[in-house]
Amino acid sequence: MSEAKVSFMDKLQDWMMEKVLPVANTLSNQRHLASVRDAMTLLIPLTIVGGFAVLLVQPPITEGSTNGFLLAWQAMATGPIGAALWPVYFLTMGCLSIYVCAGVAHFLAKRYELNTITSVISALAVFIIISGAFDMAAGSLNYSYFGASYMFGAILVAIISVEVTNFFMKRDIKIKMPDSVPPNVTAPFEALIPFGATVIGMLVIDGLIKNVTGAGFTSLVFTIFQPLMRATGSIPSVLLINFIITFFWFFGIHGDNMVAPVTNPITTAALAVNAEAYASGGTVPYVYAGAAATVFGQWCFFFCLQILMMFFCKSSRLKNLVKVSIVPSMFNINEPGVFGIPTVLNVFLFIPGAICSMLNFLIYALAANAGLVRKFMVAAPWTTPGPLNAFLATGFDFRAIILWLIIFALDIAITLPFMRSYDKQLLAEETAEAD
Repeated sequence: MSEAKVSFMDKLQDWMMEKVLPVANTLSNQRHLASVRDAMTLLIPLTIVGGFAVLLVQPPITEGSTNGFLLAWQAMATGPIGAALWPVYFLTMGCLSIYVCAGVAHFLAKRYELNTITSVISALAVFIIISGAFDMAAGSLNYSYFGASYMFGAILVAIISVEVTNFFMKRDIKIKMPDSVPPNVTAPFEALIPFGATVIGMLVIDGLIKNVTGAGFTSLVFTIFQPLMRATGSIPSVLLINFIITFFWFFGIHGDNMVAPVTNPITTAALAVNAEAYASGGTVPYVYAGAAATVFGQWCFFFCLQILMMFFCKSSRLKNLVKVSIVPSMFNINEPGVFGIPTVLNVFLFIPGAICSMLNFLIYALAANAGLVRKFMVAAPWTTPGPLNAFLATGFDFRAIILWLIIFALDIAITLPFMRSYDKQLLAEETAEAD
């Protein structure tokens, strides 16, 4: 029996190395995608520091709790320590789009052999100009326009800015200085024409998009995808939403934040109806309520990656990463793993991620509709660990913990061969670098 399982695993890994690896290599070697991938790795320290900061100021405590430790933690979070840590979170994880814009511009300019400093500054300036963050009345910038939800727009701005610069430089269209002028002086003048062209061009594009859609360039992804995500709460629509979330995460975009403006009103209203029905002794109607699709979805899968890295992976990269990423992931802060593994543009992990995120919720939905576990009726803090969140949100139903653990074990089984193949690729790269 065990031999058949080993044989199947070997065949699956061979299939992935034959079919998936070429796709992964193609993505890795394409200059724009490779620049995005490299830029994401720069976010690792930001996501780790920001993740721990938000963990400390968001204790997993429910209203009316009498736990002394959690109450002391909450008091700390609302005091001077919390006041000092909130800016750490807002200016790291809360402004990821700025950092990824700079990173993409740097790596893409490096591949084109352009001046990286001027390319980064130009891309950042263009992104900030068209982001919509500037409040004319207040004379200040709204940092919320620099969050992970706008990362896709930041990536596009960086690519466009560097491509325009490369276009002008290849054709020698630039302000030329005498040979006696040092390179650090000539570089800003050489960047002036392409920067001006990029600013003017992006302002025109941004204005046209605003006239047509009502939203600017950096918000275009919302405009395109939100009509596709308007759901009634049916199981098929929720499965589609979970796939879209995984699809966004594949490109480094915070999938949960992207769908939240559409899904939050639905899940919040359903949660209230469920709570009222439970309190009155009636039938709790909605399975898609509160954080059900997330608790029994992406959170389960992302923590599964941490366990696989800890116990099954051999590459130095993954073994070292899990030491700092597993604690934040326990509290549903998954960015260190997303950008550190990375899952971004990682075909090996996109496949199991899509499968698990949909299968997890489907299993929970079928179990809840069959009465094997209660439906969500309480909103637990988002930093509450997955199984505990399920327990609290279902009104202290221990069966929810058991179901979560069963689903978690299933995610481990599904993801293991994919993670092993990815780990094998990393080991080969590390061996090649050592030689």
